[in-house]
Amino acid sequence: MVIDFHTHAFPDNLAERAISSLVKACGNLYTPCHNGTVSDLQNKMDTFGVDISVVQPVITNPKHTKTLNEWAASIQSDRIISFGGIHPDTDDYKRDIDFVCSLGLKGLKFHVEYQGFTLDEPKMLPIYDYAFSKELIILHHAGFDPAFPPPYHSSPKQFANVAKQMRGGILIAAHLGGQKQWDETEKYLPGTGVYLDSSMGFEYFSDEQFLRVFKAMGSDKILFGSDSPWSKAGGEIKVIEKLPLTKEEKDNFLWENAKRLLNL
Repeated sequence: MVIDFHTHAFPDNLAERAISSLVKACGNLYTPCHNGTVSDLQNKMDTFGVDISVVQPVITNPKHTKTLNEWAASIQSDRIISFGGIHPDTDDYKRDIDFVCSLGLKGLKFHVEYQGFTLDEPKMLPIYDYAFSKELIILHHAGFDPAFPPPYHSSPKQFANVAKQMRGGILIAAHLGGQKQWDETEKYLPGTGVYLDSSMGFEYFSDEQFLRVFKAMGSDKILFGSDSPWSKAGGEIKVIEKLPLTKEEKDNFLWENAKRLLNL
């Protein structure tokens, strides 16, 4: 089994425009592997050998909170799980988080760059804490994003700082703790309880660095993710299959950890 913990899709009537806008924003650095719809995501899952995908929506305007979360709930199936989202500038984060919970969504996706905040700024801590109290998973974009100039508003050190201040909860740093920040991941994140996903990774970090991070974090703290449509899960799975990991370690990475966190 393979569970892809980090994918993206959009409502059918917005998908073409959303993909075009994102490609332009990143300077054509990435070529999407699907057209942004849920149906085409599922087509690529069949091609790449992915059993379940977790869709990670990003709410860029507080006014869209209700409709986007309702859409997220509507796309769920035996093969699609969707997280919800809230905007950091909401006028009532408890109301919005309660709404996400009422829809049966299992987590929240945040993107510091597109949502305009810093990962560990004080206003975010009670939001995280309340979400964790409701047993929601939190997944953050982490590190470099080609649509934005540095300095970036998240880092492995900031993830460690947030984890230290929380009273438990599942916090996931995408892109192996921070895209293009992997030396800092090795330094700051082992032993913190933070989870990592591998999205948009194997094309950029070396196998050797990944294995160092994997061993330091432990096989129970790493989740497979592709960031589809921006990376092809099939190619990343082929790389993983060749890594010098035990079957148990690969199973944990590719699906067991996700299954446990999602209570599947």
